[in-house]
Amino acid sequence: MAELEIHHETEHEKDPLGQKVGIMASILAVLLAVVTIASHRTHTAAIIHKSKSNDAWAYYQATRVKLHSAELGENLVRVFGGKTEGVDKLLADYAAQKVKYEAQSKQIQEEAKADDEAAEADEHRALRYDFGEGLLEIGLVLSSLYFISRKKLFPVIGAIAGIAGLAIAITGLMM
Repeated sequence: MAELEIHHETEHEKDPLGQKVGIMASILAVLLAVVTIASHRTHTAAIIHKSKSNDAWAYYQATRVKLHSAELGENLVRVFGGKTEGVDKLLADYAAQKVKYEAQSKQIQEEAKADDEAAEADEHRALRYDFGEGLLEIGLVLSSLYFISRKKLFPVIGAIAGIAGLAIAITGLMM
């Protein structure tokens, strides 16, 4: 007949520090999960802002091409058009187009710059989350080494790394 090993709850009391380290490791793991999610979400926001910025800059360039085309058309009409009523109408139309495209391009440029700045801010915030995530991971691993070595130094260093990681991640929230 196979032997059956029965564990009693009193066995947990043999290592009260181990229980505390286990709880600390669990807390570090939860904090790590939260910071990792924040990091991923912030990187995604940066990509979205950068994509919007790239689209805006492409639209800006297209608007500037339209403006230069209107200027070219105006110059061609001035050189080859003579002085007829139709020429004056074309020149007025080109002048209106130039005003329209100049205003559009300024507005688009401002939007593109705002999206660039938002992407940059997101990347700075994500970098803080990444550093915090890395330190929380280090803290979790070092704390877990206690269960292999039973050396108190590991959870102490793990706690320090975890606190530093949490502090750095919190600075990402303040940016």
